[in-house]
Amino acid sequence: MSLLNRETQVKVPEVALLFWIAKLCTTCFGEAFSDYVFFNDYLGRTAAILMGLALILICYTIQIATTKYIPLIYWLAVTAVAIFGTMSADFLNKNLGMSLWESTVLLLVLQAAVFYAWWKTEGTLDVHSITTTRREIFYWLTVYLTFSLGTAAGDFVSGTLGFGTLDSTLIFLGFILVPLIGWKYLHLNSVLAFWLAYTITRPLGASFGDWLAVPAPYGDGLQIGTGPISLYSGIVLLAVIGLIAYQYRRQEARSAELAPVATVG
Repeated sequence: MSLLNRETQVKVPEVALLFWIAKLCTTCFGEAFSDYVFFNDYLGRTAAILMGLALILICYTIQIATTKYIPLIYWLAVTAVAIFGTMSADFLNKNLGMSLWESTVLLLVLQAAVFYAWWKTEGTLDVHSITTTRREIFYWLTVYLTFSLGTAAGDFVSGTLGFGTLDSTLIFLGFILVPLIGWKYLHLNSVLAFWLAYTITRPLGASFGDWLAVPAPYGDGLQIGTGPISLYSGIVLLAVIGLIAYQYRRQEARSAELAPVATVG
């Protein structure tokens, strides 16, 4: 059996309320911390993005090497994606000179291409079907593109379209209700609803993070600073990941206790 076809347990967590809370926390932290590092004059943007690339490759390697879902490893990988995904979008705009609408369209096309390749290869985009290494690679590539796309789209709405970070946060908050309402009341396909919501959480959390963090003269919100918001949101993120890991351990312990009973029955 080839490495790509290696079978594993499902390595994506249950999609419940705590999943979405953690996802939003990674977007807020990733936006603030990426800006803090990427726009640090003492470090430089090239060095920053190389460090971000190294981080995501390390986290991806560890995550893909596992054969089951491990909360700490999984959410560290998502956090690394949040950081590097933000840097990637900023790199397109600041280093390569692309406009925000150009980078948004480019990343949207790339995400659509990965979805198409994933569907044609595996026949499904359901995250609960990720039981081979190849499917997991498609998954993490998609996750990376949703973060990069969300960063570009959020900046496009708040900057190019002139809505500002607070109004952009409210706009994306409204957008994220669409897949929720569609799935719950209008029979929208659950896989489509998931990926729509997953993509929208990025510009939602990023716009909110920018509203909190970006300092004067660039910010239009509270202007607390990317450093302090990185620290505060990082603490919240660690607490949420800790809660997820605690609940997962309890669930595994209950399953282990019930397993002998189920076998006897």
